[in-house]
Amino acid sequence: MTTRNRPRAATVAVAAAMLTATVLTGPARASGHPAAAGGHQATQSAIEAAVAAGVPGITAEARDAGGVWKAAAGVGDLRTGAPRGERDRFRVGSITDTFVATVLLQMEAEKKLSLDDTVEQYLPGLVQGNGNDGRAITVRQLLNHTSGLFDYLTEVTYYETYILGDGFLQHRYDTLTPEQRLRVAFSHEPLFQPGARHAFSRTNDILAALIVEKVGGTSYENQVRKRIIEPLGLRATSNPGTSTGLPRPSSRSYTKLFLTSQPDRIDDVTEQNGSQGWGDGDMISSAHDLNRFYKALMGGKLLKPRQLTELKTTVVNPDFPISSYGLGVERLTLGCGTTLWYHDGGVLGSLALAAFTEDGRHQFTFDYNGDWDGSGILSILNAEFCDPADPASH
Repeated sequence: MTTRNRPRAATVAVAAAMLTATVLTGPARASGHPAAAGGHQATQSAIEAAVAAGVPGITAEARDAGGVWKAAAGVGDLRTGAPRGERDRFRVGSITDTFVATVLLQMEAEKKLSLDDTVEQYLPGLVQGNGNDGRAITVRQLLNHTSGLFDYLTEVTYYETYILGDGFLQHRYDTLTPEQRLRVAFSHEPLFQPGARHAFSRTNDILAALIVEKVGGTSYENQVRKRIIEPLGLRATSNPGTSTGLPRPSSRSYTKLFLTSQPDRIDDVTEQNGSQGWGDGDMISSAHDLNRFYKALMGGKLLKPRQLTELKTTVVNPDFPISSYGLGVERLTLGCGTTLWYHDGGVLGSLALAAFTEDGRHQFTFDYNGDWDGSGILSILNAEFCDPADPASH
């Protein structure tokens, strides 16, 4: 639910073309199917409608006062026809940001860093050239994406090499370092001066993960594991390193690599080297684990009150003014008046979204295993959070 400047195949397609201000601020809709008391029939119907419109398969889980509700629709394997699973693991894309931000906020509470420290203090000499200056960018500006740094994934040559068509097919198994991707970013001038506005950039996320390593003295993966994954018992959540597959249970992942020249062609992109998303989109999880994570986060189990307040301190996204960005989470008010916090994530073959109320008591996460059409995402969210029969949704 964002207008981030993301390439087509790497975006959760809840963009301005699909989610205009009129749609989001208009009357709430629940896909025309009011939910029964205590049920999620409207959500199930919206999920099935998205599959009918062309999404291969969807897995979802909601947790609220009524308990845990799981759902799956469509197929997990177009070749065999095997169904999408309720326990599927999937690549979460930029939802990785919330894990990194949480670790940095924990480090701040431990007085190991300040959010207003500069990037240069921790990564000396790394951010420089073409007007890029780590001395002028703070840790906070990395996390709320106000640094102005160019998003490496939007660089045309990089995108054509690793994301599109034959480029992806030839390079899907390549191992890349964070420094290789940062060099792409710093070969471009900043988009604006640090602090001037918000603009999503995966370059920020790589730098944030590198700061986690510098401050923590161990890998970013180890910090996330010992601080979040293990304490919360997130057994389906992992960092892939350089591995190329998905742990089971999981479904196949699909995209349209040749959308312009062969719009009906669907490619299986399940296998892709995890290092190409290191620090900014590499994590793998499940709907169940993400709901547990965000419940603990918003419920104050991972952060002290001051840091939780900082997490929820937002800046307006000028490209999408009804949404605002905090430190690894975003805020949006639906047309029915329900205010949600959320984060989305898109990688080739997966569109994931986790949404939750501010108190963390109602969480809802779902994933598409095809990335070319996110037009049903708003209907699914409305169905889950804007049930007119449920006073708690208002």
